[in-house]
Amino acid sequence: MNKTALVIGATGVSGRALIDHLERQSDWSVIGVSRKPPYFPTRARFVHADLMDPESCRDNLGGLREVTHVFYCAYLDNKVIAETRAPNARMFANVLPVIEEAAPDLQHVCILQGTKYYGQYLGPFKTPAKESDPRIDVPHFYYDQQDLVAEASAGKAWSWSAARPHVICGFALGNPLNIVTTIATYATLAREMGEPFTFPGKPGAFTSVYQATDAGLLARAMVWMATNPACADQAFNITNGDFFRYQNLWPAFAHHFGVAPGGVETVDMMKRMAGADALWDRIVAREGLQKHPLSQLVNWNFANYAFSNDWDVMSDTTKCRRYGFLEFIDSEEMFLGHFRDLQRNRIVP
Repeated sequence: MNKTALVIGATGVSGRALIDHLERQSDWSVIGVSRKPPYFPTRARFVHADLMDPESCRDNLGGLREVTHVFYCAYLDNKVIAETRAPNARMFANVLPVIEEAAPDLQHVCILQGTKYYGQYLGPFKTPAKESDPRIDVPHFYYDQQDLVAEASAGKAWSWSAARPHVICGFALGNPLNIVTTIATYATLAREMGEPFTFPGKPGAFTSVYQATDAGLLARAMVWMATNPACADQAFNITNGDFFRYQNLWPAFAHHFGVAPGGVETVDMMKRMAGADALWDRIVAREGLQKHPLSQLVNWNFANYAFSNDWDVMSDTTKCRRYGFLEFIDSEEMFLGHFRDLQRNRIVP
């Protein structure tokens, strides 16, 4: 039976990976939802909607009768995490009833969460985190979205699921909250400045146990949970399946980019990289790279956050394996593979 996926947040890291995966499947049609046109080759039909505007959602999404599966990957960022709750809860609340009313053959809605569900962003938390762990006392839009989709689907013909990855690794132009492009551009700039490739975060973040999720693996997992009846109304931790410490990966990253490795040098990356935009433009011109400004590739404040997590981050992925999703990826190989992709596509030299 042919299925039609509605990928909301289609130009982000997760949305793009979903479209790439679904377009390779003969029994799927794809509709992408974004505020801007796609910057990558795709056969997907794109619809542009402002998810913060209920009228825009009704006007642009209200006619999508063919949708059978929704993959909700949209996210509105804010420097203050607490202030992400209201807009992200509102966007989902604007979208869900419109799609449910428009699509009579709706089968499933898969939402994208993360380890913030377990309070990872607040400090040390119970590890490994399990899907059955109770919610923390701090409100979060993950809870709002899950409560909304669970309530809306109760007694209906369609079901929901939630994917909980950590550090989604892939590429999306104009999405600088990305650890892959952050590391790649930082290493390139360090080499250009003749400086060692030091770890800019906290010493504890260099040595703590960490994890990541390849965007392609996440896409395959989300499609799996959206089409497997046993996964209905369930949440699943989705990671590469291994753990790492940056202290062990950092020398491999340095070697890949041909820059001298360094130890920990805790710095404010906003200050360290002040004025690096002009340097990046010179690198782009000299190396014949795609002409993307540095601000589209990396957000140095995000780098400060990403390398400050000085406690273990571990998700238990027993549940997804028990339900039948058995994929895994070596995280070091994943990072190096994404770096090669950036170089092959002339994003970094």
